[in-house]
Amino acid sequence: MALKQLPAYVSLAGVACFLAPGSLARICAHPTTVNSMSKSPGYLSNIEVTSRFLTADFVPDGNLTKPEWSHAHRIRFDHNWAGNLHDPEAATEVASLWSKRYIYFAYWCRYSTLNLYSGKDPSKDFWGLWERDVVEVFINPQPQHMNHYYEFEVAPNNLWIDLEINLDRKPFNDAGWNSGFEHVTRIAAARHEWTCEMRIPIPAIAGAHHTPSPGEEWRINFFRADGEGDNEQRRLLAWSPVPGEKPNFHVPSRFGIIRFVN
Repeated sequence: MALKQLPAYVSLAGVACFLAPGSLARICAHPTTVNSMSKSPGYLSNIEVTSRFLTADFVPDGNLTKPEWSHAHRIRFDHNWAGNLHDPEAATEVASLWSKRYIYFAYWCRYSTLNLYSGKDPSKDFWGLWERDVVEVFINPQPQHMNHYYEFEVAPNNLWIDLEINLDRKPFNDAGWNSGFEHVTRIAAARHEWTCEMRIPIPAIAGAHHTPSPGEEWRINFFRADGEGDNEQRRLLAWSPVPGEKPNFHVPSRFGIIRFVN
């Protein structure tokens, strides 16, 4: 970690690649458009992020200075999962873009030290990735079905996992599901910041024939795990807080809103 700029890592359509620094759905029901909280009762959060429309898709390369991200709305959070403790050293920013085919996410993550798995195959999803440093997004494109959503995680060294979640079944997580999402990470050790760029195929989560419309709203939450130790010691952050005695990210009633805009 002494290097000023560590390599960027990329996974494209299940193929692991390497980028030198400076280069650069199982359930396919068609979702009903949801434009207000009244159409998705039971949710306890109205925190909102907007996703801006792209006229042309791009392949993630980890470069978050590209013009597309400069026009995206960023959200920032540094509070823990319950929303009652703040730690600026773990400040996290997220932005989103969308096209007719993909939804994109960018993360900017402050850190003190990195806690990573090493020696793993980046071409395969890695069960238990959440036990070390990751960013996560939970997405529900059908808010009227609160307990069915999708989980995407990426670590600073680009290890990853994607899961279909259905809290009404046992087990509730399907590790065999594969969205084909793409992701690239970069670590800037001199700035104590790591970044992640994701691209998720909309048909994988919203159905083969569905394209979002401006004004459409899905449900979403952003999370981050940071630092060493057990869950009592690590920083566990949630954009839309999930109050409780112990951290539990799988509380979909606490998901916020992502609204698609032009």
